[in-house]
Amino acid sequence: MSKRLPQHFPVELSIVIPLLNEAESLPELTRWIHRVLSAHGLTYEVILIDDGSTDASWEVIEDLSQEDIHLRGIRFNRNYGKSAALNVGFKAAVGRVVCTMDADLQDSPEELPDLYQMITHDGYDLVSGWKKKRFDPLSKTIPTKLFNGVTRWISGIQLHDFNCGLKAYNHRVVKSIEVYGEMHRYIPVIAKWAGFRRIGEKVVQHQERKYGVTKFGLERFVYGFLDLLSITFVSRFKKRPMHFFGTVGMLSFLTGILITLWLVGEKVYLASQNLKARDVTDQPLFFLALAAVIVGVQVFVGGFLAEMVQLNGPRKNQYLVRDKLNLE
Repeated sequence: MSKRLPQHFPVELSIVIPLLNEAESLPELTRWIHRVLSAHGLTYEVILIDDGSTDASWEVIEDLSQEDIHLRGIRFNRNYGKSAALNVGFKAAVGRVVCTMDADLQDSPEELPDLYQMITHDGYDLVSGWKKKRFDPLSKTIPTKLFNGVTRWISGIQLHDFNCGLKAYNHRVVKSIEVYGEMHRYIPVIAKWAGFRRIGEKVVQHQERKYGVTKFGLERFVYGFLDLLSITFVSRFKKRPMHFFGTVGMLSFLTGILITLWLVGEKVYLASQNLKARDVTDQPLFFLALAAVIVGVQVFVGGFLAEMVQLNGPRKNQYLVRDKLNLE
């Protein structure tokens, strides 16, 4: 099934699994992964990131690592969140393809070989799982559909399930992006803005939770929407803040000026017709115009300062080179 592996990839597939208090599911999950990937002849590594578990998860990982040479473990000192766990796992991964999945057995390892094929043979940069049939209550599925619809509209990426933990990436993607805060929901958006536009989707099996309880509540949808606005803004304007702040500032300034000119023009016209006219400064609209001018100037200056900071800041990872020919 697999092609000959290039020398600089020690394994064909890296599976990055963040976890929090999943001691019961880990033995079954790792055995399942080993059984599937061994049957398909894929070389692999499993990277388990313990995100500050308070149960026996780390002890289980230590025991499993004695039995399974493919298993690697990383333990956080405290709970930092799924994004931090994925970011650390991406940095540690050495496979040609990197897959992510949850540790609660709701993601099936049976999907991993097909995801690997979609990256290596079909040429996708990223493939996201779509849990078309879910075993979740309506209180979770309805907000999820709304959340995914808004994300599709804002990002322009036609995926049905942005929050599915089962995803596959070309190694170049995970080595070129940084996942922070709560941005793990929007890795496809981050990848797209980094220039990786071949994003695909695969219907995957969703299973009922076998052990433990979910670690996420409904508040994740509120935080998720705010994170979407943040990543969209930062992705579009982090290299050119003046384009945003300058445009908003100029529109506000010009609106205030036009209102003022209208009020002055109206005053002159009424006076020329010997009609009674209120003083410009006695009209509430004048103060609205004055506020618009002041705000416009402040926002414009803010954009100018942001541009200076950006231009004088570090240039690390500013440009991502895709290929090189005849260069050392």
